[in-house]
Amino acid sequence: GEAFARFHSHPRVRMHLGVEVGKDLTAEELSAHHDAVIYAVGASASRRLGIPGEDLPASAPATSFVSWYNAHPEVPPETFDLSAERVIVAGNGNVALDVARVLVTDPAALAGTDIAGHALAALRDSRVREVVLLGRRGPDDTACTASELLALGHLPGVELVVDDGDPRTAAAIDEAATGAKASLLRELPRETVDWSQPPPPGRRIVFRFHSSPVEVLGADAVEAVRVTAADGDQEIPAGLFLRAIGYRGLPVPGLPFDEATGTVPHEGGRVAGVPGSYVVGWIKRGPSGGIGANRTCAAETVGTLLADAVAGALPSPPYPAKAFGRLARNRGRQVVDARGLAAIDRAEQARGREQGRPRVKFDTVPALIAASKGSRWRSVR
Repeated sequence: GEAFARFHSHPRVRMHLGVEVGKDLTAEELSAHHDAVIYAVGASASRRLGIPGEDLPASAPATSFVSWYNAHPEVPPETFDLSAERVIVAGNGNVALDVARVLVTDPAALAGTDIAGHALAALRDSRVREVVLLGRRGPDDTACTASELLALGHLPGVELVVDDGDPRTAAAIDEAATGAKASLLRELPRETVDWSQPPPPGRRIVFRFHSSPVEVLGADAVEAVRVTAADGDQEIPAGLFLRAIGYRGLPVPGLPFDEATGTVPHEGGRVAGVPGSYVVGWIKRGPSGGIGANRTCAAETVGTLLADAVAGALPSPPYPAKAFGRLARNRGRQVVDARGLAAIDRAEQARGREQGRPRVKFDTVPALIAASKGSRWRSVR
Protein backbone atom coordinates (compact mmCIF):
# COMPACT_ATOMS: atom_id res chain seq x y z
CA GLY A 1 0.00 0.00 0.00
CA GLU A 2 2.75 2.47 0.96
CA ALA A 3 4.51 1.86 -2.37
CA PHE A 4 1.49 3.17 -4.26
CA ALA A 5 0.55 5.98 -1.88
CA ARG A 6 2.59 8.51 -3.85
CA PHE A 7 0.06 8.21 -6.68
CA HIS A 8 -2.89 9.13 -4.47
CA SER A 9 -2.19 12.85 -4.70
CA HIS A 10 -0.76 12.89 -8.23
CA PRO A 11 -2.25 15.84 -10.15
CA ARG A 12 -3.34 13.56 -12.99
CA VAL A 13 -5.12 11.10 -10.72
CA ARG A 14 -8.73 11.41 -9.58
CA MET A 15 -10.01 9.02 -6.92
CA HIS A 16 -13.66 8.05 -6.46
CA LEU A 17 -13.52 5.46 -3.67
CA GLY A 18 -16.69 3.75 -2.58
CA VAL A 19 -18.26 3.67 -6.07
CA GLU A 20 -19.12 0.24 -7.44
CA VAL A 21 -19.63 -0.53 -11.12
CA GLY A 22 -22.84 -2.50 -11.53
CA LYS A 23 -24.30 -1.12 -8.31
CA ASP A 24 -23.83 2.66 -8.18
CA LEU A 25 -23.37 3.11 -11.91
CA THR A 26 -23.15 0.98 -15.02
CA ALA A 27 -20.16 0.09 -17.17
CA GLU A 28 -21.86 1.99 -19.99
CA GLU A 29 -22.02 5.17 -17.87
CA LEU A 30 -18.37 4.79 -16.93
CA SER A 31 -17.41 4.50 -20.60
CA ALA A 32 -19.61 7.46 -21.53
CA HIS A 33 -17.35 9.74 -19.46
CA HIS A 34 -13.93 8.40 -20.47
CA ASP A 35 -11.98 7.64 -23.64
CA ALA A 36 -10.97 4.24 -22.23
CA VAL A 37 -11.62 2.19 -19.11
CA ILE A 38 -9.21 -0.42 -17.72
CA TYR A 39 -10.71 -2.95 -15.33
CA ALA A 40 -8.14 -4.21 -12.81
CA VAL A 41 -10.67 -5.78 -10.45
CA GLY A 42 -8.73 -8.97 -9.71
CA ALA A 43 -10.22 -12.27 -8.61
CA SER A 44 -11.93 -11.47 -5.34
CA ALA A 45 -13.94 -14.65 -4.73
CA SER A 46 -12.46 -17.60 -2.86
CA ARG A 47 -12.62 -21.00 -4.51
CA ARG A 48 -14.82 -23.55 -2.81
CA LEU A 49 -13.92 -27.12 -1.94
CA GLY A 50 -17.39 -28.49 -2.69
CA ILE A 51 -17.41 -30.83 0.32
CA PRO A 52 -20.14 -31.55 2.88
CA GLY A 53 -20.15 -29.22 5.87
CA GLU A 54 -18.21 -26.48 4.11
CA ASP A 55 -20.80 -23.88 5.10
CA LEU A 56 -20.91 -24.72 8.81
CA PRO A 57 -20.19 -21.85 11.21
CA ALA A 58 -16.41 -21.58 11.84
CA SER A 59 -15.72 -22.80 8.30
CA ALA A 60 -14.70 -19.87 6.09
CA PRO A 61 -12.37 -18.66 3.36
CA ALA A 62 -8.91 -17.77 4.63
CA THR A 63 -9.29 -14.45 2.82
CA SER A 64 -12.16 -13.59 5.17
CA PHE A 65 -9.84 -14.22 8.11
CA VAL A 66 -7.19 -11.99 6.51
CA SER A 67 -9.83 -9.29 6.00
CA TRP A 68 -10.89 -9.71 9.63
CA TYR A 69 -7.44 -9.06 11.06
CA ASN A 70 -6.90 -6.22 8.57
CA ALA A 71 -10.07 -4.40 9.75
CA HIS A 72 -12.03 -4.80 6.51
CA PRO A 73 -15.40 -3.14 7.20
CA GLU A 74 -17.35 -5.97 5.53
CA VAL A 75 -16.07 -8.55 8.06
CA PRO A 76 -17.50 -7.80 11.53
CA PRO A 77 -15.22 -8.02 14.59
CA GLU A 78 -17.19 -10.95 16.03
CA THR A 79 -16.80 -13.11 12.89
CA PHE A 80 -14.08 -15.42 14.24
CA ASP A 81 -13.95 -17.33 17.51
CA LEU A 82 -10.46 -18.40 18.59
CA SER A 83 -11.47 -20.53 21.56
CA ALA A 84 -10.35 -23.87 20.03
CA GLU A 85 -6.83 -25.22 20.41
CA ARG A 86 -6.45 -26.43 16.82
CA VAL A 87 -7.13 -24.70 13.50
CA ILE A 88 -7.01 -26.49 10.14
CA VAL A 89 -6.14 -24.61 6.95
CA ALA A 90 -6.70 -26.25 3.56
CA GLY A 91 -3.77 -25.12 1.41
CA ASN A 92 -0.13 -24.21 1.88
CA GLY A 93 0.27 -21.10 -0.27
CA ASN A 94 1.30 -17.68 0.97
CA VAL A 95 -2.19 -16.82 2.24
CA ALA A 96 -2.31 -20.06 4.25
CA LEU A 97 1.11 -19.27 5.76
CA ASP A 98 0.04 -15.71 6.59
CA VAL A 99 -3.02 -17.02 8.42
CA ALA A 100 -0.95 -19.57 10.34
CA ARG A 101 1.63 -16.94 11.26
CA VAL A 102 -0.95 -14.55 12.69
CA LEU A 103 -2.68 -17.31 14.67
CA VAL A 104 0.48 -18.47 16.48
CA THR A 105 2.53 -15.26 16.74
CA ASP A 106 2.91 -13.74 20.19
CA PRO A 107 0.25 -10.98 20.36
CA ALA A 108 2.84 -8.68 21.98
CA ALA A 109 4.73 -8.74 18.67
CA LEU A 110 1.56 -8.08 16.69
CA ALA A 111 0.80 -5.04 18.85
CA GLY A 112 3.60 -3.23 17.03
CA THR A 113 1.79 -3.65 13.69
CA ASP A 114 -1.37 -2.12 12.25
CA ILE A 115 -3.43 -5.27 12.83
CA ALA A 116 -7.09 -4.57 13.63
CA GLY A 117 -7.74 -3.76 17.28
CA HIS A 118 -10.52 -6.34 17.59
CA ALA A 119 -8.25 -9.03 16.11
CA LEU A 120 -5.43 -8.13 18.51
CA ALA A 121 -7.83 -8.41 21.45
CA ALA A 122 -9.11 -11.79 20.21
CA LEU A 123 -5.58 -13.10 19.67
CA ARG A 124 -4.59 -12.04 23.18
CA ASP A 125 -7.41 -14.24 24.52
CA SER A 126 -6.87 -16.97 21.89
CA ARG A 127 -6.54 -20.64 22.88
CA VAL A 128 -5.12 -21.62 19.48
CA ARG A 129 -1.84 -23.51 19.87
CA GLU A 130 -1.66 -25.52 16.67
CA VAL A 131 -2.34 -24.74 13.01
CA VAL A 132 -2.42 -27.63 10.55
CA LEU A 133 -1.65 -26.80 6.91
CA LEU A 134 -3.12 -29.40 4.56
CA GLY A 135 -1.38 -29.89 1.21
CA ARG A 136 -3.22 -31.95 -1.39
CA ARG A 137 0.03 -32.90 -3.07
CA GLY A 138 3.55 -33.54 -1.77
CA PRO A 139 6.32 -31.28 -0.41
CA ASP A 140 7.66 -30.69 -3.94
CA ASP A 141 4.41 -28.91 -4.79
CA THR A 142 4.21 -26.61 -1.77
CA ALA A 143 2.36 -23.55 -3.11
CA CYS A 144 4.04 -20.85 -1.00
CA THR A 145 7.17 -18.99 -2.04
CA ALA A 146 10.52 -20.05 -0.60
CA SER A 147 10.94 -16.67 1.11
CA GLU A 148 7.60 -16.99 2.93
CA LEU A 149 8.46 -20.51 4.06
CA LEU A 150 11.86 -19.41 5.37
CA ALA A 151 10.31 -16.45 7.20
CA LEU A 152 7.88 -18.77 8.95
CA GLY A 153 10.81 -20.60 10.49
CA HIS A 154 11.95 -17.46 12.31
CA LEU A 155 8.84 -16.97 14.44
CA PRO A 156 9.95 -16.80 18.11
CA GLY A 157 8.47 -19.55 20.26
CA VAL A 158 6.81 -21.34 17.33
CA GLU A 159 7.79 -24.86 16.28
CA LEU A 160 7.39 -26.07 12.71
CA VAL A 161 6.65 -29.78 12.34
CA VAL A 162 6.19 -32.13 9.37
CA ASP A 163 3.57 -34.85 9.79
CA ASP A 164 5.25 -37.94 8.34
CA GLY A 165 2.31 -40.26 8.65
CA ASP A 166 2.50 -40.72 4.86
CA PRO A 167 5.85 -42.27 3.83
CA ARG A 168 5.85 -40.31 0.58
CA THR A 169 6.36 -37.09 2.54
CA ALA A 170 9.69 -38.06 4.12
CA ALA A 171 10.94 -39.57 0.86
CA ALA A 172 10.19 -36.39 -1.10
CA ILE A 173 11.94 -34.18 1.47
CA ASP A 174 15.03 -36.41 1.71
CA GLU A 175 15.39 -36.71 -2.06
CA ALA A 176 14.75 -33.02 -2.85
CA ALA A 177 17.47 -31.20 -4.74
CA THR A 178 19.28 -28.42 -2.89
CA GLY A 179 17.34 -25.19 -3.35
CA ALA A 180 14.03 -26.93 -4.01
CA LYS A 181 11.22 -25.89 -1.68
CA ALA A 182 10.95 -29.42 -0.31
CA SER A 183 14.59 -29.20 0.78
CA LEU A 184 13.70 -26.27 3.04
CA LEU A 185 11.70 -28.70 5.16
CA ARG A 186 14.65 -31.06 5.67
CA GLU A 187 15.74 -29.66 9.02
CA LEU A 188 12.25 -29.64 10.52
CA PRO A 189 11.31 -32.30 13.06
CA ARG A 190 9.02 -35.04 11.79
CA GLU A 191 6.26 -36.63 13.79
CA THR A 192 3.55 -39.18 13.24
CA VAL A 193 0.86 -37.09 14.89
CA ASP A 194 -1.80 -38.71 17.04
CA TRP A 195 -4.70 -36.53 15.95
CA SER A 196 -7.00 -37.97 18.61
CA GLN A 197 -4.98 -36.10 21.23
CA PRO A 198 -5.03 -32.34 21.88
CA PRO A 199 -2.04 -30.33 20.67
CA PRO A 200 1.08 -30.56 22.86
CA PRO A 201 2.18 -27.59 24.99
CA GLY A 202 3.54 -24.60 23.15
CA ARG A 203 2.64 -23.17 19.76
CA ARG A 204 3.30 -24.93 16.49
CA ILE A 205 2.48 -25.22 12.79
CA VAL A 206 2.14 -28.69 11.30
CA PHE A 207 2.69 -29.35 7.59
CA ARG A 208 0.61 -32.30 6.44
CA PHE A 209 1.01 -33.37 2.80
CA HIS A 210 -0.84 -35.81 0.51
CA SER A 211 -3.99 -34.92 2.41
CA SER A 212 -7.24 -33.34 1.28
CA PRO A 213 -10.34 -32.40 3.28
CA VAL A 214 -13.35 -34.49 2.29
CA GLU A 215 -15.90 -33.41 4.92
CA VAL A 216 -16.29 -30.80 7.64
CA LEU A 217 -17.92 -32.37 10.68
CA GLY A 218 -19.99 -30.74 13.40
CA ALA A 219 -23.53 -30.25 14.67
CA ASP A 220 -23.80 -26.47 14.92
CA ALA A 221 -20.21 -25.49 14.12
CA VAL A 222 -16.93 -27.08 13.09
CA GLU A 223 -15.83 -29.87 15.39
CA ALA A 224 -13.48 -31.84 13.12
CA VAL A 225 -12.39 -32.24 9.52
CA ARG A 226 -12.23 -35.61 7.79
CA VAL A 227 -9.15 -35.77 5.57
CA THR A 228 -7.56 -38.31 3.26
CA ALA A 229 -4.63 -40.33 4.58
CA ALA A 230 -2.28 -43.06 3.35
CA ASP A 231 -4.23 -45.77 5.17
CA GLY A 232 -7.75 -44.36 4.80
CA ASP A 233 -9.54 -41.22 5.95
CA GLN A 234 -8.78 -39.61 9.30
CA GLU A 235 -10.76 -37.22 11.47
CA ILE A 236 -8.78 -34.29 12.86
CA PRO A 237 -10.56 -32.40 15.68
CA ALA A 238 -10.55 -28.62 15.18
CA GLY A 239 -12.68 -25.62 16.08
CA LEU A 240 -11.94 -23.51 13.01
CA PHE A 241 -11.48 -24.53 9.37
CA LEU A 242 -10.18 -22.10 6.76
CA ARG A 243 -9.79 -22.77 3.05
CA ALA A 244 -6.89 -21.14 1.21
CA ILE A 245 -7.09 -22.96 -2.11
CA GLY A 246 -7.12 -20.07 -4.53
CA TYR A 247 -9.36 -17.41 -6.00
CA ARG A 248 -11.91 -16.92 -8.73
CA GLY A 249 -12.93 -13.83 -10.68
CA LEU A 250 -16.46 -12.47 -10.48
CA PRO A 251 -18.51 -11.07 -13.39
CA VAL A 252 -18.39 -7.33 -14.01
CA PRO A 253 -21.95 -6.23 -14.95
CA GLY A 254 -21.91 -4.94 -18.49
CA LEU A 255 -18.85 -6.93 -19.59
CA PRO A 256 -18.73 -10.44 -21.08
CA PHE A 257 -17.63 -13.20 -18.69
CA ASP A 258 -16.25 -16.70 -19.10
CA GLU A 259 -17.76 -18.82 -16.33
CA ALA A 260 -15.32 -21.67 -16.93
CA THR A 261 -12.19 -19.58 -16.34
CA GLY A 262 -13.64 -16.77 -14.20
CA THR A 263 -12.18 -14.17 -16.57
CA VAL A 264 -13.36 -11.48 -18.99
CA PRO A 265 -12.78 -12.54 -22.63
CA HIS A 266 -10.24 -10.26 -24.30
CA GLU A 267 -7.84 -9.81 -27.19
CA GLY A 268 -4.50 -8.60 -25.90
CA GLY A 269 -6.33 -6.92 -23.03
CA ARG A 270 -9.11 -5.41 -25.19
CA VAL A 271 -12.52 -6.58 -23.92
CA ALA A 272 -14.24 -8.57 -26.62
CA GLY A 273 -17.18 -6.66 -28.09
CA VAL A 274 -16.88 -3.61 -25.81
CA PRO A 275 -14.82 -0.88 -27.54
CA GLY A 276 -12.80 1.32 -25.21
CA SER A 277 -12.82 -1.22 -22.37
CA TYR A 278 -9.76 -3.21 -21.29
CA VAL A 279 -8.78 -5.72 -18.62
CA VAL A 280 -5.55 -6.37 -16.75
CA GLY A 281 -4.37 -8.74 -14.03
CA TRP A 282 -6.21 -11.75 -12.67
CA ILE A 283 -9.59 -10.79 -14.17
CA LYS A 284 -7.78 -10.89 -17.53
CA ARG A 285 -5.73 -14.08 -17.28
CA GLY A 286 -6.94 -15.94 -14.17
CA PRO A 287 -5.75 -16.05 -10.54
CA SER A 288 -2.08 -16.93 -10.88
CA GLY A 289 1.19 -15.04 -11.01
CA GLY A 290 2.51 -12.22 -8.88
CA ILE A 291 4.11 -8.84 -9.47
CA GLY A 292 6.30 -9.92 -12.37
CA ALA A 293 3.49 -11.56 -14.29
CA ASN A 294 1.19 -8.62 -13.58
CA ARG A 295 3.77 -6.16 -14.89
CA THR A 296 4.05 -8.05 -18.20
CA CYS A 297 0.27 -8.38 -18.36
CA ALA A 298 -0.19 -4.64 -17.78
CA ALA A 299 2.35 -3.76 -20.46
CA GLU A 300 0.41 -5.80 -23.01
CA THR A 301 -2.90 -4.15 -22.14
CA VAL A 302 -1.47 -0.63 -22.20
CA GLY A 303 0.20 -1.40 -25.51
CA THR A 304 -3.13 -2.49 -26.96
CA LEU A 305 -4.85 0.64 -25.63
CA LEU A 306 -2.20 2.95 -27.09
CA ALA A 307 -2.35 1.17 -30.44
CA ASP A 308 -6.14 1.63 -30.48
CA ALA A 309 -5.72 5.32 -29.63
CA VAL A 310 -3.22 5.85 -32.45
CA ALA A 311 -5.50 4.01 -34.86
CA GLY A 312 -8.46 6.19 -33.85
CA ALA A 313 -10.33 3.14 -32.63
CA LEU A 314 -11.31 4.54 -29.23
CA PRO A 315 -14.94 5.68 -29.02
CA SER A 316 -15.55 9.36 -28.30
CA PRO A 317 -17.30 9.78 -24.93
CA PRO A 318 -20.37 12.06 -25.08
CA TYR A 319 -19.65 13.47 -21.60
CA PRO A 320 -16.46 15.13 -20.29
CA ALA A 321 -14.43 13.36 -17.61
CA LYS A 322 -15.12 16.18 -15.12
CA ALA A 323 -18.81 15.36 -15.27
CA PHE A 324 -18.05 11.92 -13.89
CA GLY A 325 -17.20 13.33 -10.48
CA ARG A 326 -20.68 14.81 -10.18
CA LEU A 327 -22.25 11.57 -11.35
CA ALA A 328 -20.26 9.53 -8.82
CA ARG A 329 -21.18 11.84 -5.94
CA ASN A 330 -24.84 11.78 -6.91
CA ARG A 331 -24.94 7.99 -7.11
CA GLY A 332 -22.72 7.12 -4.17
CA ARG A 333 -23.43 8.73 -0.81
CA GLN A 334 -20.13 7.53 0.60
CA VAL A 335 -17.64 8.64 -2.06
CA VAL A 336 -14.13 9.33 -0.78
CA ASP A 337 -11.58 11.26 -2.84
CA ALA A 338 -7.81 11.60 -2.40
CA ARG A 339 -8.25 14.34 0.20
CA GLY A 340 -10.64 12.14 2.17
CA LEU A 341 -8.24 9.20 1.96
CA ALA A 342 -5.45 11.39 3.34
CA ALA A 343 -7.74 12.46 6.20
CA ILE A 344 -8.44 8.80 7.04
CA ASP A 345 -4.71 8.09 7.00
CA ARG A 346 -3.98 10.98 9.40
CA ALA A 347 -6.78 9.98 11.75
CA GLU A 348 -5.69 6.33 11.89
CA GLN A 349 -2.12 7.35 12.64
CA ALA A 350 -3.34 9.72 15.35
CA ARG A 351 -5.31 6.90 16.95
CA GLY A 352 -2.18 4.76 16.77
CA ARG A 353 -0.09 7.35 18.59
CA GLU A 354 -2.57 7.31 21.46
CA GLN A 355 -2.03 3.55 21.84
CA GLY A 356 1.66 3.38 20.97
CA ARG A 357 0.99 1.65 17.66
CA PRO A 358 1.78 2.63 14.02
CA ARG A 359 -1.93 3.14 13.35
CA VAL A 360 -5.32 1.94 14.58
CA LYS A 361 -7.59 1.22 11.64
CA PHE A 362 -11.26 2.09 11.40
CA ASP A 363 -13.28 -1.09 10.93
CA THR A 364 -16.69 0.25 9.88
CA VAL A 365 -17.81 2.23 6.84
CA PRO A 366 -19.47 4.98 8.94
CA ALA A 367 -16.21 5.51 10.86
CA LEU A 368 -14.21 5.65 7.62
CA ILE A 369 -16.62 8.15 6.07
CA ALA A 370 -16.62 10.31 9.18
CA ALA A 371 -12.83 10.36 9.25
CA SER A 372 -12.66 11.21 5.55
CA LYS A 373 -14.72 14.32 6.26
CA GLY A 374 -12.58 15.35 9.21
CA SER A 375 -15.30 14.47 11.72
CA ARG A 376 -14.36 13.55 15.27
CA TRP A 377 -13.40 9.91 14.76
CA ARG A 378 -13.22 9.24 18.51
CA SER A 379 -16.99 9.28 18.66
CA VAL A 380 -17.35 6.51 16.08
CA ARG A 381 -16.23 2.95 16.72
